[in-house]
Formats: sequence, structure tokens, C-alpha cells
Amino acid sequence: MARKKVWLSWSSGKDSAWSLEVLRRSGEFEVVALLTTVNQEFERVAMHAVREGLLREQAASAGVPLIAVPIPYPCPNDTYERAMAQAMARAKAEGVTHVAFGDLFLEDIRKYREEKLAGCQMTPIFPVWGLDTKQLAREMIASGVRAILTCVNPKQLDAKFAGREFDERLLAELPPEIDPCGENGEFHSFVYAGPMFRAPVPIELGSVVERDGFVFADVLPGAKRADEGQEFKPAD
Repeated sequence: MARKKVWLSWSSGKDSAWSLEVLRRSGEFEVVALLTTVNQEFERVAMHAVREGLLREQAASAGVPLIAVPIPYPCPNDTYERAMAQAMARAKAEGVTHVAFGDLFLEDIRKYREEKLAGCQMTPIFPVWGLDTKQLAREMIASGVRAILTCVNPKQLDAKFAGREFDERLLAELPPEIDPCGENGEFHSFVYAGPMFRAPVPIELGSVVERDGFVFADVLPGAKRADEGQEFKPAD
């Protein structure tokens, strides 16, 4: 039986990366593209603030073509929806039937996606939906997923967590009211290594800044190293 063609909504973070791994393991789906909205003004992934160059390195290491949808800054919702509708028209023309999302438990976001895709005659799938986020966070880390917290909402989580490695030590230090996967918007991440990649994406950690009510840690392209498995190092 032929596998169903899927576009995966790719934020550059751990949940979408893990969704890629889950979809591949299922054997039922073929992820034929990663779909990401990119802020035109800053050339970065929306909210995660990841540089477009690193986004493309992720896609190359995952072995999946990237479809970057440019959006303005600020971006009114109707402008965003038009851009996504155009992307869905392209997906349908290319024989894609499903779009996957890394959402975990927010019902309103899931409902919104389902309603919008119904109008495009596309089927949404949620590979990691409903999983226990404490267990999921530890499973990702144990599997070799390596990620950096690139955006923190200081109204929910202390700004000191920006730029931190997503690891067991971080999980142990998170306040009990914070979701271990940041699903309530407490933080966003950038994945630079894991089983979904052929090789780690070399990175360095840049400056940490506060902007528009959020704290962002800049992730910079790192030099290619012989030991590509070693963790990031702070930039000079």
C-alpha cells in the first residue's frame, strides 16, 4: 500500500521534530515537505526567532525539502491565512493529502487547524497529540534529541532559561506549573540533533535579548567539526 503524502508543519522546535520521527516510524506516511512560516523582515522563523539559514540546515539534515512561507511583520491574521491557503493549494496540486502538526493538548489550536484545513480539503493529523508531556520530554532527551530554548515568555518562566539546553537538568529546574514541553507558550526551542537528523546541525549560542515582551536567545551557525556530536559552545 502506498504511503500517504504529508506536509509537516515545522517550527524548528522539538515537538515538530519529534512528530517527524513518529511519522517515519509509523510506516503509514511519507513526509514530503517541511512547512514553515518565515518573518520576511528578520528572515527568522516566527516566534522561535531561528535564523532561516539554520532552518534550511535542519531540513537538509532531515532529508526533507523545506517550503518556507514568507509573512510580513507584523502579520495580520487574514494575511497569514491567505498565505497558508496558497500553500495548501500547492500541496494539493502536488498530491499531498495530509498536513501534520506537533500540537500536544491545546484544543482551541487543534480546532482552528481542523476548520481551516477542512476548507482546503486537506486532512490534519496530530502525531504526538495527547501524550504525557513529562514522559514525552524525557523520551525525546533519551532518544538523543538536543535543543536550545530560543524564546521564553518571562510572564510565565524566568528569563534565565533562554539559551538553556533542553535536557534533564532543565526539566528538574522547571517550576511545577510549567509544562515540560512548553505547550502553554512558556518557551520555544530549536532542535540541532536527534534521530530525525542525519547529522547534528553545528551551532553556537549568541546574545540573549528582550523584545516585544519575550526573551530571545540567538542561535548562530557553528563551524563544522570532526566530532559533530558534541554540544554547542557559547559564541566568543
